Amino acid sequence: MVEAFFAAWLGILVAQLAPGPNLLAVASAALGQGRRAALFVALGVAVGSAVWIVATTLGLVAVLLAVPASIIAMKILGGGYLLVLSVRALLAAMRGSQFRVAPGRAVASDASSFLRGLLVVLTNPKSVLAWAAMVAFLFGHGIGAGQAVWFTPVGAVSALVVYSAYAVLFSTSAATRVYARAARWFEAAFGAVFGILGGALLADGIRSLRS
Repeated sequence: MVEAFFAAWLGILVAQLAPGPNLLAVASAALGQGRRAALFVALGVAVGSAVWIVATTLGLVAVLLAVPASIIAMKILGGGYLLVLSVRALLAAMRGSQFRVAPGRAVASDASSFLRGLLVVLTNPKSVLAWAAMVAFLFGHGIGAGQAVWFTPVGAVSALVVYSAYAVLFSTSAATRVYARAARWFEAAFGAVFGILGGALLADGIRSLRS
């Protein structure tokens, strides 16, 4: 069981280290609102990861697959949420005069930062598929649901460590100085990437709805 857990963790670790909505959410918070906000976003991502591990282990994936409309709804909601983040970033880019980063001073509340990280994970259908693959891998190695659910703290702590490290990295004085000089362009880039990811996800959901 330990070997299977370790192999599953390595796969999840690679996914967590790779660029995606989770990393973008943490990085944009770190650069725009400071380290504290980014750490709460990272905490939200970790809690969201724990929710998906438990849900997939207990069979939610089977329910989602049995009711295709639920997957479509997730795609539409997830794409819409990423588009909201995109619009916010692009509007911030247009209000360039507000870009004065003060290290350690969080503009967003702890609760809203946490909720942002949580929603980025829970509205991302790719998160469901990633955790479903992990659970299937564990089941394939003879690990039952009762044992697989114990992977929850492993995945959650891994997410917290990885994204907290990103939060610290992107909130360093060097990163802050670079951001302060080119904040408008950073926010525009974040907005563009969130927009591309959200638009693609939303379009996929709409196509699925029409088919």
